[in-house]
Amino acid sequence: MTRIMVFGTFDIVHPGHEDFFKQARALAADPHLIVSLARDRNVERIKGFRPRHSESERCALLRKHPLVDEVVLSDEIGYVAHIAAARPDLIALGYDQEGMYVRDLEDDLQKAGMNVRTVRLKPHKPELYKTSKLADN
Repeated sequence: MTRIMVFGTFDIVHPGHEDFFKQARALAADPHLIVSLARDRNVERIKGFRPRHSESERCALLRKHPLVDEVVLSDEIGYVAHIAAARPDLIALGYDQEGMYVRDLEDDLQKAGMNVRTVRLKPHKPELYKTSKLADN
């Protein structure tokens, strides 16, 4: 079993997310997909607004999703501890995920004694399937 971790808010699970999950799972013959779900407070701090669904609601929805094997809540401060606890073999990043955490991810994981490969996934119709665009409708 290959433990693959992805990160996100997943406020509205749309076809772009479905493709994201499928791409991540396709990275291994025996995938176990772990979704690291952004905490409400972190979403508000990073994006400037709270998600429309609480972290407990988003977590419950993702746990029922057929492509998701496990859901973990991200750390409220920092990000390495919850990754270390989940023990992923591989981290799949979305095409649009950026910022300090993504930029420093590989170095921070190595400093924590983890040898985790990261892969950048491809977009799936971002002109149609971005939560920020869908939420306005």
